[in-house]
Amino acid sequence: MKHPQPDEFQIIPHHIAMIGNSTPRKCGIATFTTHCSQALAKQFPDMSVDHYALDDGLGNLVYADDIKLIAQNDLISYAEAAREIEESGAQAIWLQHEFGIFGGAAGDMILHLLARTKLPLVTTLHTILENPNPDELRVMRALLARSDQIIVMAERGREILRNHYQVDDARISLIVHGVPDRPYVEPAAIKPLLNCSGRSVILTFGLLAPDKGIDAMIRAMPAIVRAHPDALYVILGATHPNIVREQGESLRQSLQALACELGVDENVAFINQYVEQDELLDYLQASDIYVTPYVNPAQITSGTLSYAIGMGKPVISTPYVHATEILADGRGILVPFGDSEAMAHQISHLLTDPNIRNGYARRAYAYGRGMIWSELAKRVGRCLAQAISMQPTRLAPRRNYSIMEPDLSAILRMSDGTGMLQHSILSVPDRNHGYCIDDNARALILMTQIASHDDEVHDRWMTTYASFVEHAWNPQAGRFRNFMAFDRTWCEEAGSEDSSGRAIWALGVTARDATLPKHREWAVHLFDRSIGMIRSLSSPRARAFIMLGAAAMLEARPGDSQCHDILCEFGSELIYLLEQARRPDWAWFEAVLAYDNARLPHALLVAGKQLNNHEFIACGLSTLDWIVAQQTHPDGHFRAIGTESFGRAYSKPLPFDQQPLEAQATIEAAVAAYEVDKATKWIEIAENAYSWFLGKNELDIPLATANDGGCYDGLTPTGVNRNQGAESLLALQLASCAMNRLSRTLSAVAHEVAPEVAPASA
Repeated sequence: MKHPQPDEFQIIPHHIAMIGNSTPRKCGIATFTTHCSQALAKQFPDMSVDHYALDDGLGNLVYADDIKLIAQNDLISYAEAAREIEESGAQAIWLQHEFGIFGGAAGDMILHLLARTKLPLVTTLHTILENPNPDELRVMRALLARSDQIIVMAERGREILRNHYQVDDARISLIVHGVPDRPYVEPAAIKPLLNCSGRSVILTFGLLAPDKGIDAMIRAMPAIVRAHPDALYVILGATHPNIVREQGESLRQSLQALACELGVDENVAFINQYVEQDELLDYLQASDIYVTPYVNPAQITSGTLSYAIGMGKPVISTPYVHATEILADGRGILVPFGDSEAMAHQISHLLTDPNIRNGYARRAYAYGRGMIWSELAKRVGRCLAQAISMQPTRLAPRRNYSIMEPDLSAILRMSDGTGMLQHSILSVPDRNHGYCIDDNARALILMTQIASHDDEVHDRWMTTYASFVEHAWNPQAGRFRNFMAFDRTWCEEAGSEDSSGRAIWALGVTARDATLPKHREWAVHLFDRSIGMIRSLSSPRARAFIMLGAAAMLEARPGDSQCHDILCEFGSELIYLLEQARRPDWAWFEAVLAYDNARLPHALLVAGKQLNNHEFIACGLSTLDWIVAQQTHPDGHFRAIGTESFGRAYSKPLPFDQQPLEAQATIEAAVAAYEVDKATKWIEIAENAYSWFLGKNELDIPLATANDGGCYDGLTPTGVNRNQGAESLLALQLASCAMNRLSRTLSAVAHEVAPEVAPASA
């Protein structure tokens, strides 16, 4: 009975993302990645391969339409690529890694992308350093930790990973560099096509650079020419673009001068162009001997050497790592580094004896049959399948997504006699950062919304937060101060416009909703003292906060003409901003997304309700619909606009870092939408955003700590930010208050309807 091999159970993925370079960029990684993409598509016709290519912006290159570009030195571009990969349906990522093709120290920007996707990762290492510098070591360790499977192209690479980086051998696969599949032909049959009939052709190809050792080979030519006057050394390839940018063509010119000085200029041909693959293969097949005189002993991969073997070329090479492995067992000849005399001797010997030369050619070609692109594609397919199988099955977490009762425990542990401190170290208040009016205004709103079982505790903290807001008012500046140090000294005379707007919002809500008359009376008093100067603020969010405060005050004090005028004026201004910024795919008030986004439609909705203004309501509903769409993952869960997205004009939002403030704002805006439009979708939107706190999010991790009313500070690519600052704690508790209010409203509506349907049910 046949026992199935392990890979017979593996399912090759039908959709992957591949990251590297791409043609027309002129470098080995670009050529390799492009050929890999083509090989996978040919071997697995049902597989979709999304090719993400790094672009340094220096060559004004025109890429194929299906190439997805990553700006090499733009961190945000890496994050955008991660989002696109996550949303594409790809099942795995295949990364071509070379330190120099990515931006940042030792190319560390690629880690930014990889940290932002959970997909299985297969990494092909084109360089493996035994003695990396600190940045290279940091990047390599992070890359190896993130990779599920690692591909090396030489056995020495496996040894270095095992011995220097302690990588488990089970995660390493040896897959040699791919080569085209062409039948073997005698060089004489191809030489007429290249105008080199009757010449003994010695070839080196690839981008010209100092580490290629071409000078040593040119120095070998006088001895070769003495024995074989027909010898022609062809140096095929353009100078490396980086060398051209830094030095022009001085390297090529110096090599040409050397050939003239040695009297072999008629026997050395420089072909200064980047040739396409078919022409390159013609040159290879026309050559009698291939030479790689490279000077770097640690070079683990050489695509040019691989191609030469694949075409069945007798090879003479210096003993760098890749050459020692691929030329073993009589497939080629090794000579010492920089030893022109040894090169001349071995080349002359091969040119003299065609039988020996043909023996090397046959052995090389036979070995190359296992290197063709289709074989590489099969092995990589198995690697990708293995990487996917290594990741544990992600089962939906068994969690309770029910609404929590508001809980003051975490709020009070962050508060003292002055007010609420703004930051924490884990769950412990961090006094180094003091206080801010933003958080104390939010805390004041919370105290008006939360029911307390202890009237004395409620009164004490309501008064504490109110006192902070009162003390923050600076009539000389016409603004509220924002930041206060722990020693109770103000850090500024006037805070940001948004912080002053939030203070007005808190005053309006307190005037309407505070339990005790004394707090309502105080809020009205400070609102009246400050609103005249505060209404001059111009920031869209500050105005939205002021609108929310003015709408609440209008409920507390019907007929207030100043609040009525603010709602009319600021609401009209928001609609004007929308018309100015609108694009066919951009229905938003600004060209950028920022924090607390849903407050803008929220303000229009409450203003529209107060004024019975249908234009405001319609605009609020449509823009809330749009921002909710931007905050919805393709799987359907809520995904807050990431802070990486802030300030980027007309750009699709990025997912990280996600802040609790956005979920709270969306919930409260959705509740406001339901108050003016009884569509059930607003209830679903609020519930979806609330579930984000409880673990229905990008990483399936709860941010709320239900046992003590805590909330972590945000969702990062690698987990939660485990600090629990004031803004996050307040966002959770205010969201819980809003959801409980909505629940009570829905229960009341159901109770009112129940008597009407009871007879039918009976």
